[in-house]
Amino acid sequence: MAALTRYTLAMEWRISDGLIDYEEAVQGMEARVAAIRAGRADELVWLLQHPPLYTAGTSAKDTDLLQPDRLPVYRTGRGGQYTYHGPGQRIAYVLLDLQRRQMDIRQYVALLEAWLIATLGRFNLRGERRDGRVGIWVDRGQGREDKIAAVGVRIRRWVTYHGVALNVEPDLSHYAGIVPCGIQEHGVTSLVDLGLPIDMAEVDVQLADAWNEVFGEDAAGRQAKGDS
Repeated sequence: MAALTRYTLAMEWRISDGLIDYEEAVQGMEARVAAIRAGRADELVWLLQHPPLYTAGTSAKDTDLLQPDRLPVYRTGRGGQYTYHGPGQRIAYVLLDLQRRQMDIRQYVALLEAWLIATLGRFNLRGERRDGRVGIWVDRGQGREDKIAAVGVRIRRWVTYHGVALNVEPDLSHYAGIVPCGIQEHGVTSLVDLGLPIDMAEVDVQLADAWNEVFGEDAAGRQAKGDS
């Protein structure tokens, strides 16, 4: 992984109660991206949940929307294909200025994945990457692998938005309406589905702690020195 340039950066953490309308969230992100780019606002990690819905990324195929009338569908500018959002899923929208960090999109995505893996590790759960499959996966044994977290990002003038979605306790039956991320041969899981009845507040605590490990000054300093 390339070395990460260090700066002391102001960061806002925001946790929204209730269910946030998807279009409202996108509009809020776009306004914040412009403000960050202009130097008028701090970087932001925004934790929230959406009502049940499907989003179609820039690579989405119409044939992967299996039940068009099941839930609202939103076309979005993030990368990726179809995914599901709903209650019980922790969305983390991450708005960072890569010009003040490292202008390397691959590294940024890898750091988001590392953040999710570090968070899952705090619950004694091994999350893993898979070549050719964006997101984080759990080995269920006997050849079964399920996806527990999705990654989908967009970058405008080197400011990131959209982010990650970690399945805590969503209604997994809603995934039947799409081919999640275009992958048919594997399933989807959640913390509760794996026998970990963890509430959202505890997930938020561990996301913040893992963020400091992966994106914080100490972690970035280690990366700058070439340590793993």
